[in-house]
Amino acid sequence: MQEFRDFIRSRQPVNLIIVFVNIVVFVVLSFLGDTEDVFFMTAHGANFAPLVTEGKEYYRLVTSMFLHFSIDHLFYNMLVLIFLGDVLEKTAGKLRYLLIYFGGGVIGNLVSLWFDLRAERYVVSAGASGAIFAVIGALIWIVIRNKGNLEGYSGKRLVLMAGLSVAEGLTTSGIDNCAHVGGLVAGFLISLLLYRKKEKLDGTL
Repeated sequence: MQEFRDFIRSRQPVNLIIVFVNIVVFVVLSFLGDTEDVFFMTAHGANFAPLVTEGKEYYRLVTSMFLHFSIDHLFYNMLVLIFLGDVLEKTAGKLRYLLIYFGGGVIGNLVSLWFDLRAERYVVSAGASGAIFAVIGALIWIVIRNKGNLEGYSGKRLVLMAGLSVAEGLTTSGIDNCAHVGGLVAGFLISLLLYRKKEKLDGTL
């Protein structure tokens, strides 16, 4: 139990709050209904192209980032986020981390929505994956900018991690690969604009 307390205390505050909110939302929704039911998830903020474009329910681009269809879906995303999100927040600062996480997540959802509209394939999507890929994309740029390792993460390791995650999505049904790739590219570009190697990274712009 003490080890768990020490682990929590050692986490970065903003990232920890995001992880906590994701878990709380999943627990609450699990009590209210079935998180694997697309109608239930749509009613509670999942991303669905016609409701965003025709219904102008733009909030879904954000709320869907806090919804997960299963405990496995939640666990995998939060496991990756609790570690990689901490590295990014510690390196880039609180404000930059928020801009990368939410900016990349929203852009990932927009890319997914655009492909759905083009293909006329309307699916209900949810999950923090797009934002998490934005974190990975940002870390890739920061490692490149620092010409080497960052908290034990090399550029090759991060690219491999991103590649394996995308590959898993391509071979697994129900994965929103467009949001993944969109988030990855967005996180890289946002980090490129915001991150400066030698400045004091105190979370302010």
